[in-house]
Amino acid sequence: MSRLFDGLLDDAALFPPADLEMPDAVVAHLAHRSSAYEALVGTFVVAAQDLEDLAAEVAGLPPRSVRVSVTLPVASVCQVVGATDRIAAVRLGAVEAVPPPGRSADMVVGQLRSLLAERPVTAYVEVPRDERRDDYIAALAGTTMRAKLRTGGVVAELYPSCEELAGSVVALVRAGVPFKATAGLHHAIRNTDPVTGFDQHGFLNLIVATDAAIHGAEVPAVAELLAERDPATVAHRARLLDPEVRSTFLSFGTCSIADPVEELVALGLLPTDHRVIQAALR
Repeated sequence: MSRLFDGLLDDAALFPPADLEMPDAVVAHLAHRSSAYEALVGTFVVAAQDLEDLAAEVAGLPPRSVRVSVTLPVASVCQVVGATDRIAAVRLGAVEAVPPPGRSADMVVGQLRSLLAERPVTAYVEVPRDERRDDYIAALAGTTMRAKLRTGGVVAELYPSCEELAGSVVALVRAGVPFKATAGLHHAIRNTDPVTGFDQHGFLNLIVATDAAIHGAEVPAVAELLAERDPATVAHRARLLDPEVRSTFLSFGTCSIADPVEELVALGLLPTDHRVIQAALR
C-alpha cells in the first residue's frame, strides 16, 4: 500500500499557510528525507526569488543532494536554470510555471519547450481556471510537460468546486497529461476548515477520483468521489487502488509533510512506524 504514496508529498513549507523561514524549512526537509517515511517526500518547492536564500542554507551539503522544484514566470526559466546550476547542493528536478494573462497555450508551451531544450528538467504548466483550460490541456498533450492544478489557496475563490475539479481531472486523463496539484489539500478527506469556513478538497479523494477517471468514469461520478466526506469510504477505495494511478496524479504541494503522513497512518494506509514524532517538524 505504501507504494501508492511514494513521492506524493512535495514540500511546500515556504508557502502559505505555513510560511516557514528558509532555515527552518531546510532543516525540516532534511529531517523528513532521513525519516521512516522518506519515500513519501518529493521535491522541496521554492520560489525563484528565494534561491539566493536557499543557497546560503544548503552550502556545505553533498553535491546535488537537495532536489528542488522552482515556481517561476515563464520568462525566467533560463535565469533560474543557471542559478540552480550554481548552487552545488541543489539538483533542479522541475520548474512550475504560471502562464501570463492572455498568453495563448501554444505560445507558453512552445516557449517552455524551447527554453528547456536538452535539459533533463520536468516542466509543469498551471492550467488556467477559465475558458483557456481545454486549450492548455490540448497543448500539453503529447509533450513531456505536465499540468499543475490549483486546488485551493488563501481565499475561497481559489478553491474549485468538485464539479470544476472533476472536469479538469477527466480532461487531463483523456488527454494523457499527468498532473500535480497545488494548495488547499490540507487533509486526506474533504472537509470544511473550522477557521476559514472553506470547503477543502481531500488529497486522498483526489487520488481515488483520478483512478475512477482513468477507468472511464464521467465528470458527475468523479465529482461525487471528490465530494465524499466519510473517511472509511474513501480509505476503503484507496486500499483497492493500483499504484499505477500515481503515473497520472503525480504529487501535490503541502505546507506540512507531517500532517498528511499522520492522517494516512490514522486511516490505516501507512505503517505505524511512519508516525511523525519529531516535535521540530510540527
